[in-house]
Amino acid sequence: MATQYEVEHNIKPSSTAGPRRRKVDMSTFTSHLDSINPESSSTSSHHHNNPHATANPVDLAAVYRLLQDQMGVLASSAPTPENRSFLESLVESLQEDVLRPPTKIEGVSQQFLDGLDRVDRKKLKEDEQCPICAERYLDDQYCLVVELPCHHSHRFDLECVGPWLRSKGTCPMCRKEVGKRKEVVLEKKKKEEEDEEEEDDMDGLYA
Repeated sequence: MATQYEVEHNIKPSSTAGPRRRKVDMSTFTSHLDSINPESSSTSSHHHNNPHATANPVDLAAVYRLLQDQMGVLASSAPTPENRSFLESLVESLQEDVLRPPTKIEGVSQQFLDGLDRVDRKKLKEDEQCPICAERYLDDQYCLVVELPCHHSHRFDLECVGPWLRSKGTCPMCRKEVGKRKEVVLEKKKKEEEDEEEEDDMDGLYA
């Protein structure tokens, strides 16, 4: 399966390079999330017959269970006690959502993920690791590292943090909400661009 970096840059996966050891397959999670929360996906073709319909608790709980299971898999093979402790804290947090799911998914949209600040490879330290998978970023030839708006040191592999952000909407480290702040910036930027286009149209009309 192609990585997010390879998709964005139209790079064909190498047949000789092996998969990263501690990456988990979140395709089932993504498919299920898009099916019950289609507006969060920029590519989803699913549509509810009733635009005001809400997902039932069983479906919502399943989203968090899928993510919890994958975090548990990573925790079971954690290379350090610190990484295991961090992953277990995520698993514990998700357990509350599994037992008492919210009325709707509070996570961020795919647009938010696409707009996250990318960290230039040259700015990464040699031993810098993703807090979730605990692999060194620079060991991946096509690493795609993002920096969350809550703090400049809260960096993750996009593939690792994406599912958490889409389901929870908070930073896995400090648990601050990150989506609302970024969405406001994106909406403001979009409005400014629309205003500029309207001004250009008016200038052309009276030219």
